[in-house]
Amino acid sequence: MGNYEQVLSLLMEVVSGAGKAEKETRSIPLGISNRHVHLSQADVETLFGAGYTLSKMRDLSQPGQYACNETVTVCGPKGAIEKVRVLGPVRRQSQVEIMRGDCFKLGVKAPVRLSGELEGTPGITLVGPKGSVYITSGLMVAQRHIHMTPDDALYFGVTNGEMVSIQFDGLRGGGYNQVAIRVSSDAALDCHIDVEEANAMDLTSASVVTIIKNR
Repeated sequence: MGNYEQVLSLLMEVVSGAGKAEKETRSIPLGISNRHVHLSQADVETLFGAGYTLSKMRDLSQPGQYACNETVTVCGPKGAIEKVRVLGPVRRQSQVEIMRGDCFKLGVKAPVRLSGELEGTPGITLVGPKGSVYITSGLMVAQRHIHMTPDDALYFGVTNGEMVSIQFDGLRGGGYNQVAIRVSSDAALDCHIDVEEANAMDLTSASVVTIIKNR
């Protein structure tokens, strides 16, 4: 192989490698979640009154989901947390997503779960302006996760339910493992961690996430 062919071959390797690196380090927006509640319509009416409809305060990152003006008090055996935001729209079954530190204040043991995975979760009492309800299951600490479309999943080379690692830059930057991939055709690309996880690395909603596919 002549010098020209050697240089061309080396250049192609560099370009190819750069493309792979870009693909592996594509950044993802970060969403930071505080404790919150999802309610069934029946529980909405118990807590806020017959025929009550949740009112939107602002849209969230995922299409069709929004923060409501309404809040409730979450009550455990040892304590209570007031003004916990309700998220809409209503769901088939109510659930409460709290942070690990909240468990100590409430006196509960909440497992780590993805939203909607209620099997094996404990119950909790919710109090609203018109009444209270004890949900028999649905209390959890949210599993960190990344929402993406099928095209996003193809780009990153991941599949629904797969666990990956993520990395953050910054003075207190670092990484998290056990981040679940959630693929949906109506999703918006977004990584969700909770306030405690964000505070540990001094992250804000302006921070970006680098996904690292587990090997």
